[in-house]
Amino acid sequence: MTTQKRQRGRPRSQFRESSAGTLQSLDRALGLLVAVSRSERATLTDLSLSMGVPTATTHRILTTLQKHGFVTFDEDRQDWIIGIEAYRIGMSFMNRTNLTEVSRPVMRSLMEKTGETANLAIPDGGEVVFVGQVETLNPIRAFFARGTRTSMHASGTGKAILAALPEDRMRKILMASGLTAFTDNTLVTPAEFFADLEKTRARGWSYDREERYLGMSCIGSVIYDEHQEPCGGVSISGPSTRFDDLRVPELGATVAEAAAEITFLIGGRAPAGLLTREAGE
Repeated sequence: MTTQKRQRGRPRSQFRESSAGTLQSLDRALGLLVAVSRSERATLTDLSLSMGVPTATTHRILTTLQKHGFVTFDEDRQDWIIGIEAYRIGMSFMNRTNLTEVSRPVMRSLMEKTGETANLAIPDGGEVVFVGQVETLNPIRAFFARGTRTSMHASGTGKAILAALPEDRMRKILMASGLTAFTDNTLVTPAEFFADLEKTRARGWSYDREERYLGMSCIGSVIYDEHQEPCGGVSISGPSTRFDDLRVPELGATVAEAAAEITFLIGGRAPAGLLTREAGE
């Protein structure tokens, strides 16, 4: 009679580990969950093909996700959709992603990179409201108290937001608020203002050169929410003497990067067309 030698150490895991040190089954499950959420509705065959996973394996994973409420099978349409539990987890994330809190470290970094005051603003009708600021250490600097309002058409963040809106919504806002002149540099005719918005769309950032206050310039870029809609803007502002023509494009790119980072951190998404354009630059 022979006795089997007992193996020492931990028992072998039921999950197969990949070379990268991750659990293959968990990788596949999370990948399928993401695929269902992005497609909104998907058949078993489509999911299997898109993931490169056998149909039988895909079905087992989906059934497990269904058991825990992460996906649901629509019997009438014979396809898979996202479940309530995925929504609950998403809401947990949204509850902790406060725009002003998430933006602050990004704004501090933006201030350090550019040497200018960084601002955060949200839209309200034909105006933007400043809800956050990180001041530069330069003795001459811009300052906007929290709650300060300014007209969209004469603001870096405001113009960035307007440029990101559908044309009908943008025109509706401008018709209600008008193009009031604050300085000799304010864009007060529709033709010149719309041309300026086109430049903003093309490069991804706006430029306010003394359009609201003489001697002060501002560069802004839009922040998008999870619906791919503009929910705010980040900007830098300071004396126009520090915004020379050679430096402005570099500053604009830095501001646009900060806006994209905030968008990502709050779970937002830039429109597909914008992503395609940026990828091709």
